[in-house]
Amino acid sequence: MSWDFLPKYLAYFNDGMIITLIISVFVVLLGTVLGILIALGKMSKIAPLRWLLNAYIEIFRDTPMLIQITIGYLLLGGSNWPILHIGILSEDLGRLIPGIIVISLNSGAYMAEIVRAGIEAVPAGQREASYSLGIRPGQTMMNVILPQAIRNILPAVGNEFITIVKDSSLLYTIGIMELFNGAQTVSTMTYQTLSPFLFAAVYYFVVCFILSRLLAFYEKKLGKGYAK
Repeated sequence: MSWDFLPKYLAYFNDGMIITLIISVFVVLLGTVLGILIALGKMSKIAPLRWLLNAYIEIFRDTPMLIQITIGYLLLGGSNWPILHIGILSEDLGRLIPGIIVISLNSGAYMAEIVRAGIEAVPAGQREASYSLGIRPGQTMMNVILPQAIRNILPAVGNEFITIVKDSSLLYTIGIMELFNGAQTVSTMTYQTLSPFLFAAVYYFVVCFILSRLLAFYEKKLGKGYAK
C-alpha cells in the first residue's frame, strides 16, 4: 500500500469534499423546509392531505435511497443542462440537481417526524396562553410554537447534516463527482485499489468528526441558554 499518489491527485479528494459539502448544505436546507411544511400539513384537519403526506413519508422511509436516486435521475435528469466547474472537477447539473432533489425529498420525510416531535415538545401552556390573548391558531403556530420547535430541533438538523455528508456518496451511482467518486477516479488512474478509498474514509471521518464536535459544542451552549 502506497500513498505516493496524494501529491498529484489530492485535488480530486479536496474538490470532491467541496462538492459533498455543497450537496449536504442544500439538502439539509431543502429537507428542513420540506419537513416543516409536511409536519404542519400532517397536523391539519384535512384528512386527505394527512393521508397523502403519511404515504409520502412511508414511501421515502421504506425504500432504499439508492433506488430513489436512480428513479429520480431517470425522471428528472437531462442532457442539455450546463456544466458546473469546481476545481479540477466538472459537474453535470443534469445529474447534480436531480440528485440533490431526491436526497432532499428523502431528508424531508425524516425531518417531518423530527419537526413534529419538536412541536409536540413545546409545553401546551404556550398554546393555551396564546389563545387566551386572542391570538388565532395559525398565528400561534407560526409566531409562538414553531420558533420554539425550531430551536428544539436544531441539534437534530446538525445530525442530519452529518448523515447527509456520508449518504451523499450514493450519488456516485449517477456520476456525481463527490468525494467517493473522486477516490474511485484516483483508484482507476493509479491502479491502486485500496489506498485511495482508505484516504477517502479518513477524509470523511475527519470532516464528520469536526462537524460532530462543533455540533456538541453548540448543543452545550444551547443548553446553557435554556438554563438561563
